[in-house]
Amino acid sequence: MTQQLQKLSTLLNKSSAAPTKTASLNYIKYFELARDKQKTPNGDWNAWLILAGRGFGKTWTGAYDLVNYALKNPKTINAVIAPTFGDLRRVCFEGVSGINSLIPKECYANKRGVGFNRSTAEIHLWNGSKIIGFAASEPDRLRGSQYHRAWCDELAAWRYPEAYDQLMFGLRLGKKPQVIITTTPRPTKIIKELYARRNQDVYVTQGSTYENVDNLAPSSLRQFKERYEGTRLGRQELYAEILEDVEGALWKHSQIDHLRVNQEQLPEMTKVVVGIDPAVTSHSSSDETGIVVASLGENGYYYILDDKSGKYSPDNWGNIAISLFYRYNANMIVAETNNGGDLVTRLLRSIDKNVPIKTVHATRGKVIRAEPISALYEQKKVFHCGNFTELEDQMCSFTGDVRGKSPDRLDALVWALTQLSVSTGKPIWRIS
Repeated sequence: MTQQLQKLSTLLNKSSAAPTKTASLNYIKYFELARDKQKTPNGDWNAWLILAGRGFGKTWTGAYDLVNYALKNPKTINAVIAPTFGDLRRVCFEGVSGINSLIPKECYANKRGVGFNRSTAEIHLWNGSKIIGFAASEPDRLRGSQYHRAWCDELAAWRYPEAYDQLMFGLRLGKKPQVIITTTPRPTKIIKELYARRNQDVYVTQGSTYENVDNLAPSSLRQFKERYEGTRLGRQELYAEILEDVEGALWKHSQIDHLRVNQEQLPEMTKVVVGIDPAVTSHSSSDETGIVVASLGENGYYYILDDKSGKYSPDNWGNIAISLFYRYNANMIVAETNNGGDLVTRLLRSIDKNVPIKTVHATRGKVIRAEPISALYEQKKVFHCGNFTELEDQMCSFTGDVRGKSPDRLDALVWALTQLSVSTGKPIWRIS
């Protein structure tokens, strides 16, 4: 690092009379440290949208891009906008990965290496370029200014999204003004609009927390996995997925997240059922076979213990269902026979003739069958032991419109919970 800075200093001294020969961060270590997803993309884009998990290195990426541009392009005006003025100073400028950490002191306009004005959040560089900070909480302060380049940090957390519009009105200097947006995703209107323009004028980079494991504390990574892996919050904050509840769906992700337990929290079980919604074909376009294990606790609450649904041949799903029956010491297998009829029973009996099997035939629509189960969740009577991402996604996207892909995992869950309700003497509805 010292040698690289010396090289940079020599360059600066040689070109001090000609600011157009400005310094570039390519002369120091930061460029070499950047992962591919952190390097400014080529191409004709207006916005670079970086949707990434906590700890990915979003701040470093935004700061690096802005500083690199300002150093390479003399007399440019560059803006950085954060949710609040406190965020601006604490994270974007003075943070361990912020702008100040990336600028060698030789590059400040002040020869003593003092270039950041904390009261105005401004930096003046040796080559005549400026980096000016703004708080999105005060959008009117962006009026009237002009910029060559901008960096928006945590756009999804801005209280006043109109600050982005004010920035866009001012982003009009130079041949190709561009904006870099670094944020953990949330399904806000502005994020969804930008994401919808991907592959048009918006370049999208998505990354997870775990892509930066070399720079994160092992204890923090363990905590992330133990507490948030598989949850809706973890998918958003760690894996940068844009998650939004489907209007009209019978379940919501936030609802299920509040009904989640671990193995140590399980009571004694009075009944365990393996629910199956079988697929009778196994080619690439076949539906999945839903296989869900549910139980009734001695406390009167229901628990989802496992989801082993997937695309299987009949023999495979039959063997999986039987193995789950014994693993969880189940009382029975309940299998829908709308597709397959007697073949379903014969298949299971051919694998193990001793397993109790109850066949059910759906005479009511999926919505009518699912609504009482949804009500149990609303009453906080059903808990998920662990995270079942694909099952939960299916639940939280089910509106009753059956014209699309069949909700096989959900169907298996409904059959299992309904059968358990029958065993209580208070069936949710007549099962078949």
